[in-house]
This record gives sequence, structure tokens and C-alpha cells, in this order.
Amino acid sequence: METAGLKIVRERCENIRWKGMFVDVQADPEAEAESREHIYWCVKTQTILGPDGQTVDEDICSPSRSCYRAL
Repeated sequence: METAGLKIVRERCENIRWKGMFVDVQADPEAEAESREHIYWCVKTQTILGPDGQTVDEDICSPSRSCYRAL
């Protein structure tokens, strides 16, 4: 499901964080569509790698990973 250029992700790990959670600005759908250079990190490791050693990203932090915790 897409809403105003934003992707709605229903299965989100409770340990994923990203800059947009802490910045209170209006999203720019054009900039969002052009760039996949988001910065995500894991609460558990405080790095861009999850406890399983894989990269943290909204598309790959899913129930298939051993460290995944549903919201």
C-alpha cells in the first residue's frame, strides 16, 4: 500500500530505528523516490548490523531474521 509517496510497512521490527523517527519535517516524496540512502540502525547493537550480523534496512528486517521482534 502506498500513501502520498510513503511506503507502508506492516511487518516492522521493534528494534529498527531511522533518522526520520527523530526529525519533525514534512517528507518530500520526490526526494524519497530518488534516494534509497536511508540510515537505519539496530537498537540492540547500536550499529547498522543486527545481532545476526546482517545489515539493518526496512526491507530486510523481517520475520525471516532470528533477531526480528514484531511491534
